[in-house]
Amino acid sequence: MKPDSDIAQVAQAFVEARRTATALPDYPGTIPHDLANAYAVQDAALALSDRPVAGWKVGRINPPAEGFDRLAGPIFADQVTNTEHCEMPIFADGFGAAEAEFLLRIGRAPDPAQREFSMADARALINAVHVGIEIASSPFPGINTNGPTVTISDFGNNNGLVIGAAIDGWQDTDLNCWPVALYINDAEIGTGIAADMLDGPFGAARFLFQHLAARNIPVTAGQWISTGAVTGVHQVAVGDRVEARFDGRLSIHCTITAQ
Repeated sequence: MKPDSDIAQVAQAFVEARRTATALPDYPGTIPHDLANAYAVQDAALALSDRPVAGWKVGRINPPAEGFDRLAGPIFADQVTNTEHCEMPIFADGFGAAEAEFLLRIGRAPDPAQREFSMADARALINAVHVGIEIASSPFPGINTNGPTVTISDFGNNNGLVIGAAIDGWQDTDLNCWPVALYINDAEIGTGIAADMLDGPFGAARFLFQHLAARNIPVTAGQWISTGAVTGVHQVAVGDRVEARFDGRLSIHCTITAQ
């Protein structure tokens, strides 16, 4: 484990850079050498922040690290919106991207003593599924090119969530087969299906419940899970218009602004 002073230094640097929208051209300390150290930085940064957590993003680790193929980071309540055609900020001198994602709403908190979850357990805790866009952004431009420990250490590279329409009848719908497309400035940038993402949105929820239980972080009803970028991670710039389309029927839009 990194020395506590180093963990505190990196956490403080990221919290302050995000608060002041100041770029970090270099990683602000020693890059965490394993996932445990990375999450220790994330925990320290969460302790420094007084912002309520409205949910958690789940991202992919490819290739897997230490036996894990997913990572997690908090989504803060003041960066969540359900307003159509909204403005979503990125760190203009850092990293910014938009991702089309299925969003799961937690309807019931799990038993705090539960540590292992089946897919059925995870589904039973969800009471709504929506389409949406995750905004991934960090003051550090190299957030996505220096490995998963760097991504984890800065809140998992999350900087906002746009909640779109609810998917009616999701319980009886195979969301894994829905075609998803992401457009930037009206140009199709990426397409995909959730079936190509490990074990899909509910697999992401299963991972998250087990992950948070291991970190002794409580889950509350009403929180959201952003389950992973179906079409990939697509970099954006200030002024870009983003649209995510799901199954040719549901869509959600936002415009990228400067933090």
